[in-house]
Amino acid sequence: MSDPRRRLALATLVVRDYDEAIAWFRDVLGFTLFSDDPLGGGKRWVTIGPQEGAALLLAKAADAPEQARIGDQAAGRVAFFLHTDDFARDHAEMRGKGVRFIETPRHEPYGTVAVFADLYGNLWDLIEPARQGA
Repeated sequence: MSDPRRRLALATLVVRDYDEAIAWFRDVLGFTLFSDDPLGGGKRWVTIGPQEGAALLLAKAADAPEQARIGDQAAGRVAFFLHTDDFARDHAEMRGKGVRFIETPRHEPYGTVAVFADLYGNLWDLIEPARQGA
């Protein structure tokens, strides 16, 4: 049974550079920067995401094994799922800002969806969930 006192708050995304990742998620996807706090030694606590739901913790790769994971955190599978209330609006806006969609939009029983790549190549679904009872 689900515990209503718990929710997923953050998911870590390994990035090459804090500032380039902040700029892309903020300026291209329209995410909100929630925190950007220095931790010492060049590390920062950076959280960014849509106004509702879980946010991303941007973690700058610190060594070669972490750098190798940039852009391939889910072994080529879709790793993140961005819900929208208006697929056509957001798809057009994102394409206008240079987001690379790797497929054309499609209609599935769960909603309208298309896969896109973030600035590092991680795969995301842009989804407008199907309306219940529609």
